[in-house]
Amino acid sequence: MISLPIEQFKHALKAQGKVAIVPHKNPDGDALGSCLALYHFLSSTNFQCRVIAPNGYPDFLNWLPGSDHILIAENELQQAEHFIAEASLIFTLDFNDLSRSGVLENSISMASGVKLMIDHHIDPKAYAEVIYSDTQMSSTCEMVYELILALSGKKALTPEISSCLYTGILTDTGSFKYPSASSNTLRIAAELIDHGADKTFIAQELFDQGHLSRFKLMGRCIDSLEVYEQYATTLMFITEKDKQECHFRKGDTEGFVNMGLQLKGIHFSAIFIEHFEDRMIKISFRSVGDFDVNAFARAHFNGGGHKNAAGGRSDLSLEETLNNFKSLLPTYLTSLKKPLS
Repeated sequence: MISLPIEQFKHALKAQGKVAIVPHKNPDGDALGSCLALYHFLSSTNFQCRVIAPNGYPDFLNWLPGSDHILIAENELQQAEHFIAEASLIFTLDFNDLSRSGVLENSISMASGVKLMIDHHIDPKAYAEVIYSDTQMSSTCEMVYELILALSGKKALTPEISSCLYTGILTDTGSFKYPSASSNTLRIAAELIDHGADKTFIAQELFDQGHLSRFKLMGRCIDSLEVYEQYATTLMFITEKDKQECHFRKGDTEGFVNMGLQLKGIHFSAIFIEHFEDRMIKISFRSVGDFDVNAFARAHFNGGGHKNAAGGRSDLSLEETLNNFKSLLPTYLTSLKKPLS
């Protein structure tokens, strides 16, 4: 953990010129919320800012204030690379390894601008000159909140900034139910509501605007459910055929992995999703209690994340990947069956 290096941020922000703000590939609520909050804050201080996302994001996030100004690099790569090359400052938010920046990895690596990382994931890589890394934080949005307060105080919390930050905190804490949501997290959420975040509107936009494709895929996902009570584990999967027949849209599978944890006695849930275009199986892991899915993903599926929420990938077929996963469970019998504290 690296505490907020406020003097380094203040020094960097004396720079003039363009500021690029980059979330990870396939940005979620925390990634976009933190980037857009920082965009609004820095734009108010006369920086020429641009949020540059490696690729597109789910449309349940397209209401976020400022989202219409996001540059999608996979659609306009030359413009994105040109802006990053000219930027005096390059903020990378909600990721700590440049490989997570997708098509922007090379341009960020080669850029001469000062790089500043704000992130709450484990094991940050040392690619940035200024690093604010805190794995105890609920979200990158909570970290951006602390940065804004340290730089300008609560007077800087506009309704736009508050809405963006509240969105990231809400989504990354599972609506405040994950262990990462501390009492301080809840106090921050209250502060953001007091400064203009409409909690009812935000929840409706995030959770109550699903498409028919999502509900159809949810049914396929539940049908695939396999329960391994002896290991307190569930797995689910979605095939490419499922996605095509249900008319999959980006973001449709968001949160599906959590359904497995709703079963009594289950401590570990995994979902496996075929991605033919990327020639791989994308995997999400969730756990409750002490089972460390970050360590599990790193050890077996080229991934990582947080103790109770992580992701990974497999280049094997779906069948081979599922068999591999199931073969690993006996090794973790003791830790999976450990009673919840």
